[in-house]
Amino acid sequence: MPASSCRYDVVGLGNAIVDVIARADDDFLLAHDLRKGGMTLIDEARAKELYEAMGQTTVVSGGSAANTIIGLAGFGRSAAFIGKVKADELGGLFAHDIRAAKVGFSTPPAGDGAESARCLILVTPDGQRTMNTFLGACQDLTEADVDETVIKDSAVIYLEGYLWDPPAAKDAFRKASKIARAAGRETALSLSDSFCVDRYRDEFLDFIRSGGAQIIFANESELHSLYQTADFDTAVALLKAENILGVVTRSEQGCVVVRGDMVVTAPAFPVDQVVDTTGAGDLFAAGFLAGYTRGRDFDECAKLGALAAAEIIQHIGARPQTDLRQLAEQNGLKV
Repeated sequence: MPASSCRYDVVGLGNAIVDVIARADDDFLLAHDLRKGGMTLIDEARAKELYEAMGQTTVVSGGSAANTIIGLAGFGRSAAFIGKVKADELGGLFAHDIRAAKVGFSTPPAGDGAESARCLILVTPDGQRTMNTFLGACQDLTEADVDETVIKDSAVIYLEGYLWDPPAAKDAFRKASKIARAAGRETALSLSDSFCVDRYRDEFLDFIRSGGAQIIFANESELHSLYQTADFDTAVALLKAENILGVVTRSEQGCVVVRGDMVVTAPAFPVDQVVDTTGAGDLFAAGFLAGYTRGRDFDECAKLGALAAAEIIQHIGARPQTDLRQLAEQNGLKV
């Protein structure tokens, strides 16, 4: 069903996280035993320890799927988000930020339990981001939080692979996908992180092959992990055999879009300087889906994705600092 017949172009389900960002050098990462460029789950005590060591920080609402949804809103698409926060200071900040971006957000906050989630992000001079995530209240998302009306009224349901860890949240994803499929909608799954894929490879493949997802977003390392091969062409051939829409980003090498026997390659958008790669994949997905929900061809979708990713990596943080719709028009791209 065309997006024009839906209230929302895309609804995202994912971690409702507040990002706490600071610059750091490689020595800091070594001193605190941090895996450069990766995402590590931490507990509340570790979160407080790292926060105290970080120095000056920038605080902004984040979360992978939430970043994508806000990017979509920046392109002028109607969007909603489902994610769990606690009724605390960070939870209030997250809710305020996402609603200010004109995104529908009505998930009830938790009254007790773990604090709202936060991601402590260390950005090194080469633009690499090292993420340390305390999931907190995020993990308390359940099937009860899945608003059936919102799912039915969204052209695409976008699921964040990071939230596959908690069993209750996994059940929420499956419920949303089932509702979407019955309503004739499409479900997209972001693989999120190669270590996430390592943990849930068989479950992800089963979810895809059983019809739970018709679209997947992955970067090159996630695709290699999914199919357990170091050869990109082999991984792409296996993705083609799934007979779904696969969108694979390759950093400065651009992206590859696969559907059945069709393969489209598109270049990365040139940038002056990489400042912070946080959110690059999230915003690529936003741009791609902004085109996809308007029936653009895959080359155009990829260009919108590349443009949004380029904007995000030239500043600190994973939320756009430029009007994405205007940016697209300035670069001759139809929004």
